Amino acid sequence: MTTITLHHTLPAVFAQRTDITSEVWQQDVTLTRGYLYLIEAASGTGKSSLCSYLTGYRRDYSGTIAFDGRDVRSLKTADWTALRQRSLSMVFQELRLFPELTAWENVQIKNQLTHFRTDAEVMAWFEALGISDKRDVKLARMSFGQQQRVALIRALCQPFDFLLADEPVSHLDKDNSRLMGELMLAEAQRQGAAVVVTSIGHHMELPYTKIFKL
Repeated sequence: MTTITLHHTLPAVFAQRTDITSEVWQQDVTLTRGYLYLIEAASGTGKSSLCSYLTGYRRDYSGTIAFDGRDVRSLKTADWTALRQRSLSMVFQELRLFPELTAWENVQIKNQLTHFRTDAEVMAWFEALGISDKRDVKLARMSFGQQQRVALIRALCQPFDFLLADEPVSHLDKDNSRLMGELMLAEAQRQGAAVVVTSIGHHMELPYTKIFKL
């Protein structure tokens, strides 16, 4: 997948509002593979909704969202499954990890399906992000910031054209945010992929191609 295009897209919950001022909603926006994007938003402006639209989990919007010119409303369940396996990877704001499993087990759930990375490569990511000592610790016993790093590693255990990261460093300090950003950027460049980061204030310092105000 090369492009994601939004044409006059607007969450249904905002349909009656006349005070929308946005560089994304009700605009024509194209996100292109290989570029880096930051979407800055105030709380309640639809940031997580946008991520849900782009990954096919929600359809409560007007306007059009298209992948390589194809309206995503025409996609079937099998199409979305294929896209989530090969083209779209996501770091969810709420993480969607399994608290009863260890950090390693959470990552391996995906990697054993994709066979995309070796155990040595995955372990190198744990070490790079400073959580190698948490490999066999259950998620329920880890801080939210540590869990965010696990969520990123899991997201990288698959091929993708677009990596969506919804507030991926909200609970991390500057140094750990930098490490997350470096790892994310390196893997995106390796795959020639785009990165779309959302933030309500605290974000990774990356060489963004474009910054949108949601």
